[in-house]
Amino acid sequence: MKIRVISSKEEIETVNPNEEIVHMAFRPSNTDIFSLIQKCPHVKALHIPNSYKRTISTSAKMFLQMQGVELLEGDVWGHRKDINEYSEVSQSVYDRLKQYRLNGMHDEDIAEKMIRETRLSPDFIAFLMKSN
Repeated sequence: MKIRVISSKEEIETVNPNEEIVHMAFRPSNTDIFSLIQKCPHVKALHIPNSYKRTISTSAKMFLQMQGVELLEGDVWGHRKDINEYSEVSQSVYDRLKQYRLNGMHDEDIAEKMIRETRLSPDFIAFLMKSN
């Protein structure tokens, strides 16, 4: 799964309209969130750092909820935007999720184990588990 990383509000205009997950590496305003949703009508999740998520207004959260867009917290560890504008969740993460389910593990146990192993946020792991 590819996550489009944007570092500034100016980059919102350069985002492909078909993006499904966008990581905002800056503190987005209500206008920035609205602009992104207008630009990307198929977006499923907005991924932002924890410290920024706490500052998102209630009205922006309600807007995202009405649009069916999940607000996920987390970082894209080790991503170099100057090399690639996308961060990618490797296939091995999906393979592990599938294997744990085949082994009969409960979702809570899978989530706990995946958070430790991958350093992905609990929100993001829950999103991946729902998506697959």
